[in-house]
Amino acid sequence: TGSVRGGVVASSRSRASCAVMSASPSAGANAGAGTSQQSALAAKVIDGKATAQQVREEVSAAVAAMKPNVPGLAVVIVGTRKDSQTYVRSKRRACEEVGIESFGHELPESTSQSELEALIDSLNNDERVHGILVQLPLPAHIDSQVVLDRIALEKDVDGFHPLNMGRLCMSGREPPLAVPCTPKACMELLRRSGVEISGKRAVVLGRSNIVGMPVAMLLLQANATVTICHSRTQDLPSVVREADIVVAAIGRANFVQGDWIKPGAVVIDVGINAVSDESKKSGYRLVGDADYQACAKRASLITPVPGGVGPMTIAMLLTNTLAAAERKFASS
Repeated sequence: TGSVRGGVVASSRSRASCAVMSASPSAGANAGAGTSQQSALAAKVIDGKATAQQVREEVSAAVAAMKPNVPGLAVVIVGTRKDSQTYVRSKRRACEEVGIESFGHELPESTSQSELEALIDSLNNDERVHGILVQLPLPAHIDSQVVLDRIALEKDVDGFHPLNMGRLCMSGREPPLAVPCTPKACMELLRRSGVEISGKRAVVLGRSNIVGMPVAMLLLQANATVTICHSRTQDLPSVVREADIVVAAIGRANFVQGDWIKPGAVVIDVGINAVSDESKKSGYRLVGDADYQACAKRASLITPVPGGVGPMTIAMLLTNTLAAAERKFASS
């Protein structure tokens, strides 16, 4: 069985146990090395769904082992955005599957700043709640930063509290209590796929506080040489071509082209974009920030969209919640 220590998944399985669907015989521990031979081979697909299921099983075992104590996660949503409601349902369902108690708070669009802050204060003081997640985005009349800062540090399972973010960026100091879930998911997929990070060149496309900046810090801590690219980066394709590891988190559909990818590189696609597709009942389909078909012809490993980083992000939320509960129960 596995456990979660300090928010980092530790499993009795090998770190290279990440599920991959292969069309290529050469990937894994040597991924990112890059050879001309690999350029003619299709990438192995990192199966985020299967890997997330492994993590859920590990969390479920750890939750069962701490009985009669039960971890609790409060999920707060304001308004009726369909995408936010879908994300919240997924998170609450994931909690139920692993034995974490879920406390849902669905507030109307008209909820005021002071009302939301009062709810956060109440949850901070609720002994049953070990983690608090406020679903973003919030309505325009609410200051999201003030709300996120109000969450108690020890219950910040999203990892967005200024102290957690600050600790993430500082070496030789106390580590953050929680790491943002999507960046943590990217790193866990790399590790469980057997990708050697130390000494490799990593390029991160995007510099958001939610993904780009924290994943760059995590890669740096893993001893990668990291370049952060953004809208002002000159000759972007040439920069990306130097990368052994590419993390695409720029929010533009099919932006990263196949000929940007160094043969044998690893592509972690964080993007999730809707593009028109009349063949679908919904009228659209989801794609990532990388041109999947083109990039897969040159990469050694690649995450699909959907089914890659997304499922692992929710799994990392579970590990962060479990770690918060473990800290609380150990101190009481």
